[in-house]
Amino acid sequence: MTRDALFDPASVAVVGASENPEKWGYWLAKGALAGRERRAVHLVNRRGGSLDGVPFRTGLDGLACDHVVVAVPSAQVRPVVGDALGAGARCLTVITSGTDPAEERSLAELVTGRGARLLGPNCMGLVDTSSQLRLSWGEFPAGAVGLVSQSGNLALEIGRLLARAGQGFSRFVSLGNQRDIDAADALESLVGHPPTRVIAAYVEDFRDGRRLAGVLRAAHAAGKPVLLLTVGRSAASASAAASHTGALVSPYDTVAAVCRDSGALLLRTAGELVDTALCLLAPARPAGTRVAIVGDSGGQGALAADAFAERGAEVPPLQDPAAARLAAQLPAGAGCRNPVDLAGAGEADLAVYARVAGELLTGGDTDAVVLTGYFGDYATANPAQTARECEVAGALADAATRAGRPLVVHTMARDTPALAVLRERGVPVYERVEQAATALMAAARLTAALPHTPPAVSQAAYRVTDGGYESVRELLSSYGVVFPAAAFVNDAEEAAEAALRVGYPLALKAMGLAHKTEAGGVALGLGDEEALRAAFTRMREATGADGYVVEAMATPPYAHELIVGVRRDPAFGPVVMVGPGGVTAELLADTALAQAPLTPVRARALLLEPRHARLLTGWRGAPAADLDAAAAALCAVARAAAEHPELAELEVNPLLVHPGGALALDAHAVLG
Repeated sequence: MTRDALFDPASVAVVGASENPEKWGYWLAKGALAGRERRAVHLVNRRGGSLDGVPFRTGLDGLACDHVVVAVPSAQVRPVVGDALGAGARCLTVITSGTDPAEERSLAELVTGRGARLLGPNCMGLVDTSSQLRLSWGEFPAGAVGLVSQSGNLALEIGRLLARAGQGFSRFVSLGNQRDIDAADALESLVGHPPTRVIAAYVEDFRDGRRLAGVLRAAHAAGKPVLLLTVGRSAASASAAASHTGALVSPYDTVAAVCRDSGALLLRTAGELVDTALCLLAPARPAGTRVAIVGDSGGQGALAADAFAERGAEVPPLQDPAAARLAAQLPAGAGCRNPVDLAGAGEADLAVYARVAGELLTGGDTDAVVLTGYFGDYATANPAQTARECEVAGALADAATRAGRPLVVHTMARDTPALAVLRERGVPVYERVEQAATALMAAARLTAALPHTPPAVSQAAYRVTDGGYESVRELLSSYGVVFPAAAFVNDAEEAAEAALRVGYPLALKAMGLAHKTEAGGVALGLGDEEALRAAFTRMREATGADGYVVEAMATPPYAHELIVGVRRDPAFGPVVMVGPGGVTAELLADTALAQAPLTPVRARALLLEPRHARLLTGWRGAPAADLDAAAAALCAVARAAAEHPELAELEVNPLLVHPGGALALDAHAVLG
């Protein structure tokens, strides 16, 4: 069987190997030598030398090598790459930074043109603990987390946090400048990698985002949870002035939507990532959000309940039979409903922890149990209790395994023998209760995730060349979006004639303005010709517009204004947004996003995600809006944008949704 040249090569050469511990070449060479029992290792330095008794070769001449690591000055990179390809290298990892971007692209073409692959340049290398491949600087403890990262230091931070919790890496890939091997390639390699049970990634540049989203869906289908970090939570859209959509859809929002639709979790910090990974590596994952909390004190239990509730958990009162069983085991005055207050019972008998946790884990009232307080620290003050505390820790882990439900421990102790037992058995242990709450609820969200695959589309046969209302209205009408009767005019006389065909009352709007209301470009409820002519005069003076539209007024009862927009992201393609619309769209900023196009089922679900969605379903006794009609309009706008790549943005604002249907009252596009 041919071995993987990237992660399990039969032979490795480190060009730029060094005897000096202050240089990268030293650590790369030391790491490569650690795998000598599995593969041939060649160390290359044109000046000669040796390391750990292994002499340096002065070049690659006469070698046949699967994987070549390049850690030489930038001016020497291309000649070394040429020599490596001549030596039959199937993969090259280029550590060197500072290479000109054009030269990097040329280097990638050289490598891929010879059928080889390039990792980097400007990367920290890679590690595969299962194949004894260590081609990087730093410590990488072995474990079950596969990491893909554009930041080397962040990878080291994640590694240290994992090590403190008794975990580590199955594989690590530093992406560097992604001139060939990119995030999607590296993540895809982890989906089919048996030692990897949780996939983690830090990505800044998503390149082919649609393909990456497909890899995330494949990972979810394979039971490999993906935890993602990225930057840009505070970034605003560069095209905010062009439309409401541009202001409401940030790059970070887009990544969040892609993660949700692909079954991945977007997290905020390295700590959150590691905490969540520990929860996902436990023997069982939460099937829901119902949490039972057991505390050594009422205060800790109450604060834990608040922390979990703030993050989306339910902390339901225990039913009478379960509460009665607990009361029989606990002292008078103990809280037996949820949170459960042990009221000092644990100090009297450590076994109470396991009995109460076991009762809650098997009772059927909750999906997970949280133990918060002092457990794990008794032996610190009384070493004679070490064996007993470790025994109870094992019993806690046994109870979780038998129940098939997760147990999470928050304790004030640190690195005690009992906590080591819990960690070895896969029970997550946290120093702060908010860590436990964030991790467990993130795991619950991942369990409930339902990935969405956007339908396939083909490019339309014609291109839109004008983003104005008349042109966009015609486009969207062809996709089934319904608009009021209208006529486009240039002067007051044409407007008066058109009004007879459209019918009063009507609206008059100036064309060519992104934000018509603010510019004085909208007049509503015009009831006769005199009002129309007066409005026309005022509007022309205020806007100087050349074109106008006379449009029938639409005032169905119980109607609500939505904004429906699609923005073409450079990496992920068209992304559709929906939320409360009209002039308050940016003020409310209550939106839901998804990759476009949409299925009707996904569109309907998207409509119900914003906080204001309850207005659509019959708020305070009002009749519900026609969600099927609204979903159809949403699908139509999303498909129109997806099939017309010349459109950078496409927007309907407002879309008037009411019990009798959905009506588009304005539309706008931004050409790419």
